[in-house]
Order: sequence, then C-alpha cells, then structure tokens
Amino acid sequence: MTKIATVMLPQQVDSETSASVEKLIVDALGPGAGVIVDGSEVTYMSAAGVRVFARALHRAEELGARIAFCRFSGAAADCLLVSGFTELFEVVASVEEAAARLRRNPTGAAAERLHPHTRAG
Repeated sequence: MTKIATVMLPQQVDSETSASVEKLIVDALGPGAGVIVDGSEVTYMSAAGVRVFARALHRAEELGARIAFCRFSGAAADCLLVSGFTELFEVVASVEEAAARLRRNPTGAAAERLHPHTRAG
C-alpha cells in the first residue's frame, strides 16, 4: 500500500450531500492506496449515504485500493449495521485500527464477502 489518506465526513450523509461525499472519498483513492473514512462527525445518515459507500468501494476495487470506515456511532452506526454493510465494509472503532487494517492483507474482496462462494453438496 503506497499511502493512506483520511476523509472526514460531514454531519449529514444523505441525498443532499451524497455527491460531495462520494467525490471526497473517490478523490482520495489511487491505485493501491488506502482511505480511512472517519464518521465521527456524522449525526445523520440515510440509505443514500450507504449507497455512496458502496459505489466508492466498487471504485476502490477497480483501482486495487482499500477503504476502512471508522468512528461511526449512534444512528449512523445503526444505519451501517441494519443495512448489512458492516459485513461488506471494514468498519472499526478507531483511526489507528483502520490504518492497521489497511496495512494488513485483505481477507477477500468486498464482493467475495458479500456473496461468498459455497460448496454445493
């Protein structure tokens, strides 16, 4: 991994802010890079915010980059949990843990975590 950038999210991640949030994250991506998405300021997140994260994750995979999400709490953390995206995204408690995760080898592509292959039997 060549570099790790940190993106601070605004208080609201919803349909009104989704385009600017997506641009923040995607602009921080680069081939082989890591991006920490810090949700400590987020007080409200809608499904539009979760969709932004999914699109950013897809773009990261195209670039061979990785994203780790951290410091989400309250309703924003609940939104990630209820949507099932905590299984897809690397969501951790701290910036330090996010950086450590990004430096480690990935456990599998996000698409693989979302749709794991199972053996027919």
